[in-house]
Amino acid sequence: MTTKETAETKHWIVYPIGSKPTWPTAVLLGIQQYLTMFGATVLIPFIIGGAMQLPPEQMALLISTIFFTSGVCTLIQQSPLGNRLPIIQGGTFSFLGPTFAIIGMVAAKKVTGDLPLWQLQIQEVAGAIMIASVVEIVLGYTGIMGQVKRLISPIVIGPTIAMIGLALFSIGAPWMAKNWIISMITLIALILYSQVFSTKSRVFMLFPVLLAIATGWSIALIGTLTGLISPDNAAYLKTDLIFAAPWFSLMPMMPFKWGFPDLGSTTLWAGVFGMLAGYLASMIESIGDYYACARIAEAPVPTSRMISKGLGAEGLGCFIAGVLQTCNGTTSYSENIGSIGLTKVASRRVVRCGALVMLFIPIIGKFGAVLATLPQPVVGAMFVGLFGMIASVGLSNLQIVNLNNSRNLFIIGISFFAGLSVPYHFSPMLSAAAVPIDWSASGTVIDVLGDILQAILTTGMAVTAIVGIILDNLLPGATKAERGLEFWEKEASEEAWEKAETEWAAMKEGEMRPV
Repeated sequence: MTTKETAETKHWIVYPIGSKPTWPTAVLLGIQQYLTMFGATVLIPFIIGGAMQLPPEQMALLISTIFFTSGVCTLIQQSPLGNRLPIIQGGTFSFLGPTFAIIGMVAAKKVTGDLPLWQLQIQEVAGAIMIASVVEIVLGYTGIMGQVKRLISPIVIGPTIAMIGLALFSIGAPWMAKNWIISMITLIALILYSQVFSTKSRVFMLFPVLLAIATGWSIALIGTLTGLISPDNAAYLKTDLIFAAPWFSLMPMMPFKWGFPDLGSTTLWAGVFGMLAGYLASMIESIGDYYACARIAEAPVPTSRMISKGLGAEGLGCFIAGVLQTCNGTTSYSENIGSIGLTKVASRRVVRCGALVMLFIPIIGKFGAVLATLPQPVVGAMFVGLFGMIASVGLSNLQIVNLNNSRNLFIIGISFFAGLSVPYHFSPMLSAAAVPIDWSASGTVIDVLGDILQAILTTGMAVTAIVGIILDNLLPGATKAERGLEFWEKEASEEAWEKAETEWAAMKEGEMRPV
């Protein structure tokens, strides 16, 4: 075997970042990427809308709006304004805590007037997201956050990336358990399609996630039509939603559709400071996502400039999300990263095609309603496969670390444990015995600090990253080489990216790289 053949067979990605699949293939692959994050995207507006007690028609509009915004923000990240990693932008769970606080504060004011309470809540949440986004835009585009990279070694980023997947362990099996038959069929299909059939068929190699979702979805439809699945089961497809949905609607793309926020509201400005905690957690998560995405896409390590531009683009996306009133921000989607590993597709063209499709889907009400019937057990099975993949990608970063050094092992272990244990104590969503931080009786400023601390301590990835950064930069006992920093400094360079871009540009239209 020649040296060239050896280099070619070491790859696992068939469509690298700069490759150009044919346009029909890119569109299908792009839709597949969005289907993997569909469950989380729909879940966020359902959680927020439920807390606001949104009417059904307004809930449908909120869902369509967040999908449209995802397409817009992804295209921004793929433009010269962003880092151009093949990563989808979408809603973030990091904003839920501050959002709930604003919803509660508006409700406590018991404002009377012509507008319903939920509409006032949407205005205040959107305003807080818009104003706080300026901080992320400044921290990103000035390069300040990019310099944080100097404090982060593989010892830190490995557990942090792994926590992206492990932090959602409480969703996978519980969602699957709502219909074990449908969820197990979906999970087994995902395993077979991505790991067995993919070596024998190009279709299964490129579309394992899409085919697995279609398999579980189809079985659920058959069970629904034949009466084998009861209407109260999570796998039951509510087809009446499709008939009730309009064919076309331009409302998802309308700015301030629920009214302009009152910039003089004290509730809004208190919410801004609380929202900054969500932004902090989101930025830490995104830095981990950038490393994970580059790692799994077989690309060089992200440079400080790429990290800065990525975060700046996310801040800009959050501002747009506030204008369009999604009641949420935007961040890099971890599900998308797991999908890259399973589908072996990391092409920018694919991500852009998926984003363009998302600009049209919310306008076609019927199509969005069809997607809204995706059964929760199917989503749970996808989470098990995709987030499990992300956890293993995080661990793969540790291969350049000296794991025979007890100091390194100590930091890795305590970072993992803190990230899993601390949120369990502070988050009521994880444990009924949780003790959330409540400094509301101490004054406005202290109350806001309590909200910020609560948001950080309930985000497993943030806890893991903070503990890892502090210990890895303060504890002696390891050289830069043993921490994996020498390898990263060599790989994270403009020259490495220029070399990779040249290699990708040499690929022909539709060409696949051998694996």
